[in-house]
Amino acid sequence: MSEKIEKSAAASSAQTKPPAAQVPATQATSASVSCPSCTAEISPAALDANLKVCPSCGFHFRMEPGERIAYLADPGTFVEFSRSMTSLNPISMEGYEEKLSEAGRKSNLSEAVVTGTCEIEQIPVVLALMSFSFMGGSMGSVVGEKITRAMLKGLKTRRPVIIYTTSGGARMQEGIFSLMQMAKTASAAAELDRAGIPLFMVLCDPTTGGVTASFAMLGDIAIAEPGALIGFAGPRVIEGTIKQTLPDGFQRAEFQQDKGFVDLVCPRRDQRSLLVKLLKAHSGGNA
Repeated sequence: MSEKIEKSAAASSAQTKPPAAQVPATQATSASVSCPSCTAEISPAALDANLKVCPSCGFHFRMEPGERIAYLADPGTFVEFSRSMTSLNPISMEGYEEKLSEAGRKSNLSEAVVTGTCEIEQIPVVLALMSFSFMGGSMGSVVGEKITRAMLKGLKTRRPVIIYTTSGGARMQEGIFSLMQMAKTASAAAELDRAGIPLFMVLCDPTTGGVTASFAMLGDIAIAEPGALIGFAGPRVIEGTIKQTLPDGFQRAEFQQDKGFVDLVCPRRDQRSLLVKLLKAHSGGNA
């Protein structure tokens, strides 16, 4: 079963050359979007229809939680929970409230993660989807709590948990309170493991810092999007520290798969079918 899944994902991955980096779309004209990898100009409608993937080179633009929900969840089944939770200012960091307000206006989100229940091919699951557009997807006390509650929801209802990660790491504006979320989320992941409830991770660009060092790497299966940056410290920080030139593709999804850090790299268009196979395999159905 796992061999079939890996072969399928590998075949799909081979069809697109992974880009060197992933960044938000930039406007070439008012009617097109310029691909940061191949510079092709794409109409917004064509980009949306292709799941925010460049049709010319396979570059994966970043997606928002709502876009992923529309692709993954059976229509009308997603029910959000913990939506009203918002961050406070636990260490009285100057300007933090203003940054939160600005992030909310720009992203139309209340925090850097959206959590809820849904069905995927009529299989009940718990979903958590992070957003890089809200303060770089940083994990503060609310993000950590929502991720933890999502895993505990899976524990209580015995639903598999699927988490899409994208984050620059712990939120520095909350100091030690953000770092505490690493232990909390890791503890919740351990509870799922003890109960035999699957935890599937989809690592998106970028997944770094305290998120990588905690729950993001504790899933039963670690799937990565093509070209995603996955690591703790970034390549420039590492090069500056060790005074050496890093190899090409260092910390990118394909590099991490080659080194055993992730299980497989799966293009966005194939992720739903892959997750369905994994969910059916867990439930004893025909995958």
